[in-house]
Amino acid sequence: MYIATLLTAPAGPEIDPALLSSLRNAWGGGDVVWLAPGRAAEFSLPEIPANRWDVWEELQKMRVDLVVQPARDRRKKMLIADMDSTMIQQECIDELAEVAGVGAHVKDITARAMNGELDFEGALTERVGLLKGLPEAVIGQVLAERITLMPGGRELVATMRAGGAYTVLVSGGFTAFTRSVAEKLGFDENRANTLLVENGTLTGDVQRPILGRAAKVEALEQVSARLGIAESDVIAVGDGANDLGMLGRAGTGVALHAKPTVAAQCDVRVNFGDLTALLYLQGYAQDDFVTG
Repeated sequence: MYIATLLTAPAGPEIDPALLSSLRNAWGGGDVVWLAPGRAAEFSLPEIPANRWDVWEELQKMRVDLVVQPARDRRKKMLIADMDSTMIQQECIDELAEVAGVGAHVKDITARAMNGELDFEGALTERVGLLKGLPEAVIGQVLAERITLMPGGRELVATMRAGGAYTVLVSGGFTAFTRSVAEKLGFDENRANTLLVENGTLTGDVQRPILGRAAKVEALEQVSARLGIAESDVIAVGDGANDLGMLGRAGTGVALHAKPTVAAQCDVRVNFGDLTALLYLQGYAQDDFVTG
């Protein structure tokens, strides 16, 4: 048995009930269940429709996301999430670079690295090198003035934790940011790279080993093993090429507002919904949400 979930952005447009009924009838689905009025709905399916991606492309034109996944065990026991452009709306290193006066150059490298065009570790060390001499105090300034949380993040973490799930924030960015973001959102733990500092200024380097794509997979493996749960009991979310390993290993890997080359490699894509989409995909209704 499978579940088809249709999602749209909280700000709209709303899902057309007639469209939903037509799709359900065409696919021989079960009764429609509205998880959030106008915003999220689901119905059961006996099999994955052969024209799933054709329908997906048409729905994308209407700003509607479609996910088809197995119904069994879709409510997960662990969340592992990327931070930059996933749990927050910015790339932290780009924001630091803006203050350092090298914003455009660093932003270009970041975009290419997240799209899989550059080696992640090499791109990280190059960008961090451009921050050499920046006062450490700038980190606090950037956190306070330039970093905003992704909508739905508080509800995602709080609702999953209320349901007994363990939550991990894992980033190719920096601990100076993940500590703050994890605390604000209520994550159980966080992992990231550590910027090296001497005499109150950034040295232009990070502590080794660098946490990249492989380290995110290791975090998934290590934490799930520690908790005594299967990797199939994990839902992962990210947007960049360095997230693909953990997205592929998790029971449900969600490409959230992902780079095109990343989304193309994932079956679960959320392009319009916010982070509450991950709750709808697990069968939570809006009335089930915990605000944290």
